[in-house]
Amino acid sequence: MIKIPAQKTNSELNVLIIDGQALVHSVVKAALLDVGMKNIHSAYNAYSALNLCEKTSFDMILIAFDVKCDKDGFNILEEMKHKGFITKTTIVIFLSADTSQGLVNCVMEMEPTDFWVKPLDRQKVVKRIGQILLIEKKLYALRYCFEQEEYATAIYYAERQLKDESLVLYFPHINRMIGRCLFNLKEYQGAQEFYEKLAQVDDYAWIQVGLASTLLKLNKIDEATLLTDSLLKREDTKFAIYDLLAEHHLEQENFKLAYEIIQEATKLAPRSIERNKKSWNLARLNHDRLGQYIATKNIAKYAKNSIHDSPKLTLDMIRSGIDLAATLPESEANKLTADIESKIERLKQSFGAASELGEQLDIVNVRLLNLCVDKKQAEKAMQIHLKAQMLTNFEDNLDKVKAFHEVGMWEQSMQLLDNMKEYVDNDSFTGKVLTEYLEQESKERQDIRYNPKELGEMASVHYKNRRYKPAYNLLRQASQLSPSNANISISLLKVLAIIAEESGLTDEEREEFESCIDILSSSQLTENQQTALNGYQERIEESLKVTE
Repeated sequence: MIKIPAQKTNSELNVLIIDGQALVHSVVKAALLDVGMKNIHSAYNAYSALNLCEKTSFDMILIAFDVKCDKDGFNILEEMKHKGFITKTTIVIFLSADTSQGLVNCVMEMEPTDFWVKPLDRQKVVKRIGQILLIEKKLYALRYCFEQEEYATAIYYAERQLKDESLVLYFPHINRMIGRCLFNLKEYQGAQEFYEKLAQVDDYAWIQVGLASTLLKLNKIDEATLLTDSLLKREDTKFAIYDLLAEHHLEQENFKLAYEIIQEATKLAPRSIERNKKSWNLARLNHDRLGQYIATKNIAKYAKNSIHDSPKLTLDMIRSGIDLAATLPESEANKLTADIESKIERLKQSFGAASELGEQLDIVNVRLLNLCVDKKQAEKAMQIHLKAQMLTNFEDNLDKVKAFHEVGMWEQSMQLLDNMKEYVDNDSFTGKVLTEYLEQESKERQDIRYNPKELGEMASVHYKNRRYKPAYNLLRQASQLSPSNANISISLLKVLAIIAEESGLTDEEREEFESCIDILSSSQLTENQQTALNGYQERIEESLKVTE
């Protein structure tokens, strides 16, 4: 059996208080001294806190959200976890006067030991610290084994503790650890029976979420659906269930539904970088270029001053903006392009960005030239990067694939895309999405040589010359690349209306008609778009009646 280190006494515990207010330090420090803690350190900003963590291993950390000067408490908490300063045996208490649901959701996702609302009362702090220390000491062996991934041993300690009546107030904590251990051991049937037994007595959120997880793993879809539908209506379970369902639908390759669910989860916790990344990746898999752009903007916004902050996040936003601009009408595309160019200039002026992102910015410039219909200049600029060699970053490689494709170097584009597939880890959520995305890109780039804007322009030329079938085929490709674009769907209906009146619709064209109606019925249309939709739909339906 694993050897468990001896526990520290209260006087041996190292404590760190991180808050920008001297009064908070005074109240908390006095309360800590009252319960016998002596090794108390104070930090008034993130820089000092992280420096202290480099030198000392802290057993208890109290973090305020409104730390002044540099990073906020959420960023500090995230960075400390990332750097290993906080483990599963570290007592973490989050302090905040802000109790908005979005902030609370994001903080609770980081799994602190407790959440205290400011202003603080000394006597209440003394009482709460005493309760936390008692719980942590009782559960020390269990938590330590869980952290070491010794799940079977953790269950052994947990079952012993459940026989100790003095721990009756902590039985829910212990049972929660048992459920997580069973799940991590992939003993899903045992986990289901365990959660169902607990659910007969209590209705804690973690019991219901745990039961839903095991039902999905056991592929008991009807039972799982019935349960998750009810849990999505509960405030205390909704957040976890969104994440759970997104993961499940991804495993089932239902990418559209996974994307819709992760978008809802992102609204609940907008500061979550990881969830915004999931939303970004699922957006591009679902050809939602606006959603892709919004997600990259959110990542850059909420990563500011955090461990994730990097000039590359702005670069990702710029790239997503170029993807979006290629689907927009000229006036909107020009406005977005001007904004992108401003972002590039600011990026070049930032420290180290020009040298660090040299080749990446060159590729971005090629794509902008192509977007501005300066194809000859774009192709000339791309000659420098003619070799389809791999770069170190996935996004850098993907942008190079797009640049090759957009200037007409299709062979180089496909070669680089094929090489990228070998370097994606498809075990993680992100890896699974990116693997599917690369497969989708390979097929589409093999079959479709132009972006939606170019396809639309070519279709317009055919339409004006009354070549309706070629116009239809080009618009259909544009719709495949940008299925949520209302303008493309309306243009398709316009062409289909003429084809229907002249020769009738094939089965494929009927399916395209129905698909356009489905897309537009769930879109927010302008008055002119709605009028056009109604007119084309009426013409097509009248023509179909004649041919039936």
